[in-house]
Amino acid sequence: IALEGSDLAYEVGDALGVVPTNDPALVAELLATLGFTGEEAVPGKDGAPCPIRSALLGHYEIARVPQPFFAAVAERSGDDRLMSLVLPEANGELGKFLHGREIIDLLLAHPKATFSPAEFIVLLKKLQPRLYSISSSPKAHPGQVHLTVGVVRYDSHGRKRAGVCSTFLAERADDSAVPVFVHQNTGFRPPAPDKPLIMVGPGTGIAPFRAYLEERKATGAKGRNWLFFGDQKSTTDFLYQDEMSALRKDGLLNRLDLAWSRDQSEKVYVQQRMLENAKELFAWLEDGAGFYVCGDASRMAKDVDLALHQVVEKAGGKTPEQAADYIKKLKAEKRYQRDVY
Repeated sequence: IALEGSDLAYEVGDALGVVPTNDPALVAELLATLGFTGEEAVPGKDGAPCPIRSALLGHYEIARVPQPFFAAVAERSGDDRLMSLVLPEANGELGKFLHGREIIDLLLAHPKATFSPAEFIVLLKKLQPRLYSISSSPKAHPGQVHLTVGVVRYDSHGRKRAGVCSTFLAERADDSAVPVFVHQNTGFRPPAPDKPLIMVGPGTGIAPFRAYLEERKATGAKGRNWLFFGDQKSTTDFLYQDEMSALRKDGLLNRLDLAWSRDQSEKVYVQQRMLENAKELFAWLEDGAGFYVCGDASRMAKDVDLALHQVVEKAGGKTPEQAADYIKKLKAEKRYQRDVY
C-alpha cells in the first residue's frame, strides 16, 4: 500500500488498521431477502441518515450474528428451538448453534421474522477496522507499507463464507484508495541492534519478523537472528521463502528452523523445533536475546509459552518454579514480547 501524501508513518512492530467494506453480493442478498429496495434511509455509523445499501456496505457488520438480532428472530419467528436457545439455562448451546452460521442463514431459515429497515439496522454491530501486523521496514520500503494477509474462505452449512477484510484486500480493493491508519505497538519493538533476536512466527505470524529483519539489514545491526517458522506444507506455505533463503545465505539470518505439519505423517510444529534446540536456545537467552512471538493466541502462543518454560527447565537445569521466575524476569526486562491475536 502506497503511503505518499497520507502523512502516515510507522515503525517496525506497528500494525496497520484497515477499514474494509462488505461484499456487495452479500449486501444484495440481504436486501432481497428482507424485501428492501436499498434506498431506505437508516442511521449510518455516525448517526447521519444514509441509504441502507450504503450502511450495509460500509457501516455495519453483516455476517456474524449479534445476540440482539438472534433474540429478535427467535421472538418474531415463534420458533421453539430458537426461543430455547436464548433462555438463561441454555448453557452455551447458543454459541454451538451459531458456529458457522451468519445473519443471512437465520433470515432465509425463518421468513416469518420480518423487519423494517430501521428495526433491522439497530440490531447490527458497527463495522470495525481490522489490524494487521506490518511486514515491512520503512527503511527498506520508503513510502510503502506491506501486509501479509491470509485470505479467509470456507464452507459451512452449505454456503461459501469469506472473511470480510481479507477478501476486501484480495478481491475488492483493486487499485483504489484503501482507508488505513497506523496502530502504534510500542510493546512490540525489536531489541537493541547488537542484541540477539529469537523470532517465533508461524503462518502469517512471520509478518513483523520480515520487518525486523529488513530493519536490521538496513541499519547494519550486528545482533544475531534466529527465526522459527512453520505452516502446513513446505511447497505451498513457505511465505517469503526466497527472501528468507537470501537472508540466510548472506548471514543476516543466522538460524532458520522450519516446521511443516502436513509434509509427513506426524505433525511437526514450531514448539517442537524449539525443544529440539533447547540447549542453543537457552544459550541465546543467556546471551541477552529477546524472544518474540507473533500469531495465533488461542493455541500456538500457549504451546510456544509452554515450550519456552520446558526449554528453560531442560537446558537451564531449573525447577518449574525457577523456570517460571526466569521467564517472568524476561518479561520484566521486555525481552519476551508477543503480538498475538
